Amino acid sequence: MEKKEISNGVVHVVPVDLRKIITSDKMVLRVWEDLTPLARNEWICWVDNAKQIETRNRRIERTYRELKGGKRRPCCWAGCNHRSGNGKVKRVVK
Repeated sequence: MEKKEISNGVVHVVPVDLRKIITSDKMVLRVWEDLTPLARNEWICWVDNAKQIETRNRRIERTYRELKGGKRRPCCWAGCNHRSGNGKVKRVVK
């Protein structure tokens, strides 16, 4: 099986489950690739921030629907905790 290339966020890498749903629809993939790296980072962090698998799955499905609808950032999300107060992204070294 061929792994489709997809752009990551500024800090976060697209997880396999999110990558699968984004690459399943050419339109959604185009919207994803048109996002800024910071916007992609917000979606990825929002999905990764879920504490339960059910919440994560709902967020992945919602990401798909909202990208398909043209939305560019997750709604009602305080933002990635890797952002500093000045709007810049803090690099995380693991």
